[in-house]
Amino acid sequence: MRNLVIIEAPSNLGLKSLQPGTEPGVRLFPEALRKTGFADNTGITQTIQVPAPPYSMDIHAESKIRNAEAIAHYSRTLASHVQEAVEQGIIPVVIGGDCSIVLGNALGLKNTGGRYGLFSIDGHTDYMLPEHSGTAGAAGMDLALVTGNGPAILSDIDNQGPYISEEFVFAYGNRELDDDYVAPIIDSNVHYYDLPAIRKQGIGRITTDFLRMVAQNNLDGFWIHMDVDVLDNEIMPCVDSPQEDGLTYQELKQTLQPLLASPSFKGINITILDPTLDPHGTYITAFSAQLSALLKQ
Repeated sequence: MRNLVIIEAPSNLGLKSLQPGTEPGVRLFPEALRKTGFADNTGITQTIQVPAPPYSMDIHAESKIRNAEAIAHYSRTLASHVQEAVEQGIIPVVIGGDCSIVLGNALGLKNTGGRYGLFSIDGHTDYMLPEHSGTAGAAGMDLALVTGNGPAILSDIDNQGPYISEEFVFAYGNRELDDDYVAPIIDSNVHYYDLPAIRKQGIGRITTDFLRMVAQNNLDGFWIHMDVDVLDNEIMPCVDSPQEDGLTYQELKQTLQPLLASPSFKGINITILDPTLDPHGTYITAFSAQLSALLKQ
């Protein structure tokens, strides 16, 4: 049986506040998930808490990214925990927070000295640079930063960028299909599958192609990034950028099952679920049950 550890990473530094004076509620996700009995239901006995710096709306003058210095510092701290777990053969289940936590996770992998792939499951591309961002939030730039694009303060922490090479990344699930928005990722070396492409080509074919890519390139493993806004808005409306359509839980299961079963799977992070938008806990309880069932297998 695989040895899993929960790492709680409640950083909301990568988001712009949706309401003046109210910080993004994704920082409450680890606590809310804990209350559902997720760890017990998954059979995980160890939890590591990585407290996040205080929220701020400050924009770093040089990079034009909100909270860039604090995110870089937090990424180093998170990376040390991910690196330690992976080197010990333990699989981290990192509960965010916003999408900027993938920087720390990817940095931790890079610090092991290996080469890794990334399967990014997200309702957006998150492949954006500061000059194209309307929020200055790193949570909308994380995939670009992870692959070495954008300001060095986040894309090249400790001279380790890119943390994961573009050709080893699958971006899966975007449904914001504006031509200008998707142009940067289409022009990159990232393997890009928007929601229509997934349904046309088939989930099984895409996950098989990813695992084949990992094997053919002799990678040391891969990480899964999952932003819950990839899910259909009917089953996951408590996100900062809701959109119509999205993956069903059955489609998510079909996606994750072969990836989680692979011996090359090294860890996963879950981001963007905002419990303040789910006051009765209806959606997070359902999500917790789905995720724990998948991780137990």
